[in-house]
Amino acid sequence: MADMTLTQLRAFVTVARLGSVKGAAEQLGVTEAAVSGAVGALRRELGDLLFIRASGGIRLTPGGSRLAAGAAEIVGLAEETRHRVRQASSGTAHLRVASTEAGAEQVLPALLAAFGRRQPDLDAATLAVPAGVFGDLLRDRRADVTIGPAPHPEPAIESIPFLRFQLVVVAGPDHPLRQRQRLAPAQLAHEPWLLGPSGLDPATLSGSFLAHIGVCASEAKAFPSVTAALNAVAAGAGLSIAFQHVVRDELRRGSLAALDVPGARLGGMLYASSLTGERRSPTAAALCRFVTTPAATQAVLTRSKGVPMNEFRPPVHVTIWS
Repeated sequence: MADMTLTQLRAFVTVARLGSVKGAAEQLGVTEAAVSGAVGALRRELGDLLFIRASGGIRLTPGGSRLAAGAAEIVGLAEETRHRVRQASSGTAHLRVASTEAGAEQVLPALLAAFGRRQPDLDAATLAVPAGVFGDLLRDRRADVTIGPAPHPEPAIESIPFLRFQLVVVAGPDHPLRQRQRLAPAQLAHEPWLLGPSGLDPATLSGSFLAHIGVCASEAKAFPSVTAALNAVAAGAGLSIAFQHVVRDELRRGSLAALDVPGARLGGMLYASSLTGERRSPTAAALCRFVTTPAATQAVLTRSKGVPMNEFRPPVHVTIWS
């Protein structure tokens, strides 16, 4: 045990999570040989294979499953300790907030700008990730708070509902479907869909809806941002799906039109999720309290007016390999 290192544990945890040595190497920014060497050292130290090759990836041994659970906690604690020491030494409140691509683009800038006006010396970093990894990021202390869908329920994570939202299917002002009433969702399946980078993420309400009506990746076009996709929709290139409050002004002006799809269940809730108790940093706890205030609601709902350039923090787009 004395020879076990944090680097070795981090490599193994990443392999266990992604089910791939190659994927772990890409995420950690090292070579596959380095990951294999770290895992090999753990195997020799513990006298256990830890995982074996299986169809489509790897399968953990019973010992490997035990190590993955314990090592994830150790790696997470180390990351949290590093984060808190850096915060104490700099006198700055550091905060890492993860959201979906749409949330990072359309919710977080205004929300964090409003929060920053109440939290002096705030240094907030935003991450755009698939909703399905929210729980992993929190448990591993790679994010302090997630904004979006609630992670899978577990005792270590608390999810606070704070904003009910409505999605709408939008088209350009001259789209032929604009004049149709009471469209069935299935009628939209084979239309051209124009989406942001993770528009088909099945863990989001919009991605779930598109999967339900049968939209597949080959029938959708991805744009660098949700805004770019909506601009293409306004030009008549296809359909998209958007937060109703985000496109409110465009709908009023007539540059976008909301389609009448009464069978679509497109109402949802935004949650602020974080670790519970002492595992939650004071700054994360402050944000979780702030999201329930009228000031936070107003900031998110009026985000179309933008935020001051000096308060804007562009998201870091994190790719999660599987």
